Amino acid sequence: MSAPVDVLTGFARALRAAGVAADRTRLTTSVAALARVDPRDRDQVYWATRLTLCSEPDDLPKFDALFDAWFGLHRPPLPVPSMDRPLPQVAAVRTLAADVSGEPDDTDEDLLCTAAADTELLRTHDIAALSAEERAEVHRMIALLAPRVGTRRTLRLTRGGRKRLDVPRTVRQMLRDGGEPGALRYQRRRDRPRRLVLLLDVSGSMAPYADVLLRFAHAAVRVAPASTEAFTVGTRLTRVTRQLRLRDPELALRAAGAAVPDWSGGTRLGEALRAFLDRWGQRGTARGAVVVIASDGWERGDAALLGEQMARLARLAHTVVWVNPHKGKSGFAPLTAGMMAALPHLDDLVSGHSFDALRNVAEVIAHA
Repeated sequence: MSAPVDVLTGFARALRAAGVAADRTRLTTSVAALARVDPRDRDQVYWATRLTLCSEPDDLPKFDALFDAWFGLHRPPLPVPSMDRPLPQVAAVRTLAADVSGEPDDTDEDLLCTAAADTELLRTHDIAALSAEERAEVHRMIALLAPRVGTRRTLRLTRGGRKRLDVPRTVRQMLRDGGEPGALRYQRRRDRPRRLVLLLDVSGSMAPYADVLLRFAHAAVRVAPASTEAFTVGTRLTRVTRQLRLRDPELALRAAGAAVPDWSGGTRLGEALRAFLDRWGQRGTARGAVVVIASDGWERGDAALLGEQMARLARLAHTVVWVNPHKGKSGFAPLTAGMMAALPHLDDLVSGHSFDALRNVAEVIAHA
């Protein structure tokens, strides 16, 4: 085990004992962050670990107390790595993974370079063709994604800005000052996070990708739990937002899988989308939202119905993005019945077969 990872693992273990949710995902991110700062600089180590290991305001006092105890006078600072052999981010993550699994540590430079090259290849490989070990690595990479949409301007007003004069507040202040002219008061439109809605196809044809897409949805729900909704579609519609709010990805996916009765079943996208719009669209969940549909478009129901519901969705939503895992493959053409029915109503059609493709989906969502 390398000494920096050893120290940080112990620190994370102490945080968890104190009630801070410094799980393996956050620890992996922290290791990657420390690889980018000077470990001799206490302030840099402090901010790199605080920003990656804390998630709640209540965590901060516990973190500060434990950081002082762990990295203060009674504990040695993080060992300084050799400047001739800087630890790459990917290699640090690999080292942590090896440490957690109990495998012997190997810091050989050739091995690190090979590990980095392997990880670079994993970013572009089709997820359906990965081994169990490679999929686990991709799962850890997906957990680091932060799919988040931008904000939208509402009709509500709040104080601030310099363009819109707040006449009532300005007059009230003048009256309180005895009629003397005073500083002008201004107001501006309030910004709110735009809602993100994820509809994930979990039918049999999407089985190789359903697990990874649910992990992507978990990352999105974790980043913005108040403004993100996730549903699965197959032969029926199932809301899995509550299950995906669990912090641990494995627990979240297990809970979501237990809630979905039609996993690896048939595909009736039109009926599922109609159920979503009747129950959730009219209530405002889809109105003005960025809606992402992840499916290969193998519709077994009425394609005309799917086209009608896609038109309804396009009128309600701000942006409709379709993620098709097969789009990134050579020779792809949107010729399935579902894709041909949905295509006229889409703002964007993107691939979702690899980690890089999913990272591109996150960027599309961010700029929608």
